[in-house]
Amino acid sequence: MKILVVGKGGREHALVRALAESPGNHELFCFPGSDAIFQLAKPVAADGLESLIAWMRERAIDLCVAGEESYLVKGEGLANLCRKHGIPCWGPPKESAQLEASKEFAKQFLIRNGIPTARARATDTLVQAVSAIAGEYPTVLKFDGLAAGKGVAVCPDETSALAFLDEVFTQRRFGPGRVLVEQCLTGPEVSVFAAIVDETYLIFTPARDYKRALDGDHGPNTGGMGAVASRQLVSPELLQQIENEIVRPTVAGLNKEGLPYRGFLYFGLMLTPGGPQVIEYNCRFGDPECQAVMPLVKGDLASFCLAGANGELRGDLVSFDDGWSVCVILASAGYPETSRSGDVISGLEQSGDFRVYHAGTRKNADGDWETNGGRVLAIVSGAATRPEAVAKAHAAADLIRFSGLQRRRDIGILNFD
Repeated sequence: MKILVVGKGGREHALVRALAESPGNHELFCFPGSDAIFQLAKPVAADGLESLIAWMRERAIDLCVAGEESYLVKGEGLANLCRKHGIPCWGPPKESAQLEASKEFAKQFLIRNGIPTARARATDTLVQAVSAIAGEYPTVLKFDGLAAGKGVAVCPDETSALAFLDEVFTQRRFGPGRVLVEQCLTGPEVSVFAAIVDETYLIFTPARDYKRALDGDHGPNTGGMGAVASRQLVSPELLQQIENEIVRPTVAGLNKEGLPYRGFLYFGLMLTPGGPQVIEYNCRFGDPECQAVMPLVKGDLASFCLAGANGELRGDLVSFDDGWSVCVILASAGYPETSRSGDVISGLEQSGDFRVYHAGTRKNADGDWETNGGRVLAIVSGAATRPEAVAKAHAAADLIRFSGLQRRRDIGILNFD
């Protein structure tokens, strides 16, 4: 099978590796890819969606796997163009990807379909947003658009709220867009992933990520400093409640509203005292949750995604390890406000019972790996128990070094002990 993965980060590195480990002699490609990904997949000579589609048609690609969310909503949309040209795509069309691309669209969808979520109000200006907050803190502010995981701010006070609103409305950090002022929910968070094929779905291993930059959940919000994944993360009873109240009504709502869906859907949930509620949808696997979950997926992921893209949910093709997986992110100097590139990475030659996924790296002129982005590497290890997986993942992370390295040492520990 000829498979193309679209994206370039740690999530795509994990997907490419999982597809490479699937049974069969598959030929893998990636666009735009990275130096690390190109050790497993071949590069693609394209400079945008239209040329990418032409390239896929010329090479008779059997399956396109959407990793990075932006391509789902660019132009006509990756999945839309694939469908137009008869290329099976594991990823939703543009109209359905609005669940992630627009926080306001997602909120209205949730309300229409009776799915538990926080109350919210959409605002067009800084003055409107301040009025909507009405002095009630903490509050949650969400930019209504894609922002690489940085468009949400949990604001404990007026100072932090005004700072975020200034970034959105005055500095236009994320481009034009509205802001959703949302009720602040409390409780532990959990990420649930489902593979959806039309009216059917399969729930994958749940995960929990760590968004704050510093130990103890302090510091600025990031795209994720680590994650832990396990079927044991939530009880069978709670997972059944999530399925009944959130996953199944979401799939039913998509079909009722004529929003076709074939691909992964991420449910970001808050486990409140009143029950699980949806914080957000992502129309793809999470990052860094994907890096934690993929090592727990067994079987034939490649054939599973191809069958799904062609309209058949083949749950018999995959199974899930019952153990634990812990992912520790190594970030560059300055992250998340900025990122420093060019710092040489050492320790990658070390081997052991762990995986290294490259998120922001490149090869320099001397052939050495160096930093090339905010989140640089994901170090992942698994075990039958969480404490063992935690110890192995952090021990593996200790082997890697580069100037300015940032890392949390409570990944897999905080919210458990």
